[in-house]
Amino acid sequence: MRALYLHGFASSSKSTKAGYFADRLRVHGVELECPDFNEPDFRTVTMTRMLGQLEAVLARSQQPATLIGSSLGGTLAVLGAARFGRRVNRLILMAPAVMFAKPGHHLLAPERVRAWRDRGSLSFFHYAYNEERLLDFAFYEDSLTYDAFGAVFQHPTIIFQGRHDRSVDPKMVESFAASRPNASLTLLEDDHQLIASLPVMWDQTARFLGLSA
Repeated sequence: MRALYLHGFASSSKSTKAGYFADRLRVHGVELECPDFNEPDFRTVTMTRMLGQLEAVLARSQQPATLIGSSLGGTLAVLGAARFGRRVNRLILMAPAVMFAKPGHHLLAPERVRAWRDRGSLSFFHYAYNEERLLDFAFYEDSLTYDAFGAVFQHPTIIFQGRHDRSVDPKMVESFAASRPNASLTLLEDDHQLIASLPVMWDQTARFLGLSA
């Protein structure tokens, strides 16, 4: 089995969820691959660059991979499944930001988006570095060229979503899952980070992957 963890926005391959799943998969002989999408520079990251990095990682092996995507990494997993087809076999999505940069998404207020465009870059708190880091407006512009919500993919998929998420709208995720017979959604009494729900998510993931929890 091959599995990749795709981290979220302003996060990293060393996140709490990545470590938690990596430790448990290792018990079953699976080394979780965790690409760092902050490389070579967070400021210049775009969805196009992330997709290129994902494609390169997938190309390292002929074995299809299970994609475990968190938040924006969930968006990347969906787009990757739609684009790279047979190189992917399953998806595990955690609070997937399927409406990122689209109407109805509340990551940034319109005035902040205008300020970002005018300045060319904007500062965001980066949890991996524990400090503010600049991000170019090209990230936002590039994201508008992708539609994860409308992406077509047939891979078996499980989705975890916190009911109290303030970053990703649970109703949007419910709608995303409801239109896809290949996807199963579990709503959790948790926030965007889903840290309190890690044991529940692992139990379901283990069953989904045919492993003993």
